[in-house]
Amino acid sequence: MNITVVGTGYVGLVTGACFAEMGNNVTCVDIDEAKIARLKAGQIPIYEPGLEKIVVESVERGLLDFTTDLPSAMKKSNVYFIAVGTPPGEDGSADLRYVLAVAKSIGENLEHYAVIVDKSTVPVGTGDKVRNTIQQALDAKSQSSQGFDVVSNPEFLKEGAAVKDFMTPDRIIIGAESEKAKSMMTELYAPFNRSRDKVLMMGVRDAEMTKYVANAMLATKISLMNEVANICDRLGADVEAVRKGIGSDSRIGPSFIYPGCGYGGSCFPKDVKALIRTADEVDFDAMLLKSVDDRNQLQKKVLFQKASTYFDGDIAGKTFALWGLAFKPDTDDVREAAAITLIEDLIEAGAKIKAYDPEANESIKEALPAEWFESSITISEDPYEILKGSDALVLVTEWKRFRQPDFEQIKFLLNTPFILDGRNLYNPKVVREYGFDYMSIGRP
Repeated sequence: MNITVVGTGYVGLVTGACFAEMGNNVTCVDIDEAKIARLKAGQIPIYEPGLEKIVVESVERGLLDFTTDLPSAMKKSNVYFIAVGTPPGEDGSADLRYVLAVAKSIGENLEHYAVIVDKSTVPVGTGDKVRNTIQQALDAKSQSSQGFDVVSNPEFLKEGAAVKDFMTPDRIIIGAESEKAKSMMTELYAPFNRSRDKVLMMGVRDAEMTKYVANAMLATKISLMNEVANICDRLGADVEAVRKGIGSDSRIGPSFIYPGCGYGGSCFPKDVKALIRTADEVDFDAMLLKSVDDRNQLQKKVLFQKASTYFDGDIAGKTFALWGLAFKPDTDDVREAAAITLIEDLIEAGAKIKAYDPEANESIKEALPAEWFESSITISEDPYEILKGSDALVLVTEWKRFRQPDFEQIKFLLNTPFILDGRNLYNPKVVREYGFDYMSIGRP
């Protein structure tokens, strides 16, 4: 099939590349000329395992192209994916200006029947707004249209495993009303649906709601376990034993019940807030979701609180070595990352920071004030180099390369033998046998 994907961010680029990998002709469109030039040169703007290989090979095979010219791309295809950003507004609602701007452009240039697919995460009712925006643009033109359908096809891609998730999905949600649109979407996803029927057909609003509820459910599991961890801290219970105990229950399962220093990224924080805002708009008080969001905001401050407790409140002048800056492993994304909250709190308290991340060293520089890197933050390409002269090692992101470190070397380099583990990565007994003071999340 011939496909146009508007937006070359995380979702759009993965979507376009994976469809091209299956033999479709895909054109990815973006208004950022510099970004398109880099993509044409094989330079991938995000770190995502496996993505660069697919993009480069698909371009070489002539199946994937990049352009800033939407009208030209539209002429060659009859399935248009809208995969632009929906950043949160000040009130927590999803900002639809980019989605609707693309819809307007599609309407202005639509010359034949097409299926317009909302791939961006959007509030319930956005499909109606996209349809109305396209229709208004068509009505303003003198030439007649061959019609169109709007479909909701939310993404369920985990950063760090997005290519795998797209290629072997748990489910494929398609919110469509017309049989023609359903048929085209079924054909498009057939290569990803061979082992069993993974396609779930539903209404457009049902699909939009499904995406938000999926992320809200996962965020709720995380926040519940973080709350339990804080209770365990006060009772002397071990949250890791509790996690294994409840995770063995088939009704609960082991996923997303690992306690830590808060969730981040581009999805969970934004989508929970957006669903709360959606509930407010229909005069419903989403008490549980508000608590999930509140707990997560507080959880991001737990590492600073524990560090302050260890140093008896005397943080000023101390230097903290941070292992991990990205909100999770296998990504360079620092949006809403726990490391950002920790850095802000430490600097406000007068501390200095040395930090290392396998992929996010550059991303963090774009997320924080430039003057901080001149006075308070040092970024290194060596995880052990930052330990020299530091008063504590703080593990913030559980990258695999941190799982079995050289504890003898760590102890030798640190001023103080103190490890603060924000992801419960280490065995407390083993670490203490090396002579460290050790604090983690919800473990005595």
